[in-house]
Amino acid sequence: MEVSRTQQGGELGDLERGTRQRAALRARVIDISSLALCVVLALWAVWSIVGLARGATGWAYSAVACTLLAVAVTARTVGIRRRSLRPTR
Repeated sequence: MEVSRTQQGGELGDLERGTRQRAALRARVIDISSLALCVVLALWAVWSIVGLARGATGWAYSAVACTLLAVAVTARTVGIRRRSLRPTR
């Protein structure tokens, strides 16, 4: 059984539960992953629109790519707004 530093009388580490750094790390990981998703979907949308213009792909691929990009950007924007409205601990 592992004994934490607080039980030993020491200070909390930077990323232990209950620290601001851990909460900030989680928010940062979510930011990075949602940005990566938006970038991948944007590249897919551009690629499918270029393919549609060339006649290489169907319009359904472009519609799906643009719809998923719109959903991802909306979810990212809503998440950032909610996090900024949330009171800090």
